[in-house]
Amino acid sequence: MLYALLKLIHLLAAIVWIGGMAFAHFFLRPAAAKALEPPARVALMQAVLQRFFGAVAVAAAAMLATGLWMIGRTAKAVAQAGGSFAMPLSWTLMATLGLAMIAIFGHIRFALYPRLRAATAQRDWPAGAAALASIRTWVGVNLALGTATVAVAVLPL
Repeated sequence: MLYALLKLIHLLAAIVWIGGMAFAHFFLRPAAAKALEPPARVALMQAVLQRFFGAVAVAAAAMLATGLWMIGRTAKAVAQAGGSFAMPLSWTLMATLGLAMIAIFGHIRFALYPRLRAATAQRDWPAGAAALASIRTWVGVNLALGTATVAVAVLPL
């Protein structure tokens, strides 16, 4: 029962993170670009990203903790049964992609986002737009990695 609950938390965290990136990248940003002038668009995106990045931090921590627990629990059960645990290729790929996504999120949150926040505070809209462009690029990379991770999780290898 605990394994199923942790797997549910893991999946819900992935949905929040990947779904949020897809929403922002394909729906929010294009609509804001069409409907709002640069000062309003940059300020809106900064406020949205502030909230989203808080959720992503929780989701990433939850995914890391639950993923490690599920791997550890499975390895322990195999060892207790007298077997030798070899992590499946799909789990290795998911873990590797997940760690890459966390590293990219760290870059976005702690290197790129402060530039956007500073530009917004200073009302430097060109600098804010440049920061948003960098964030958008890395969010696109993370969205691709997240999609690949989901594919690895559900497709046979």
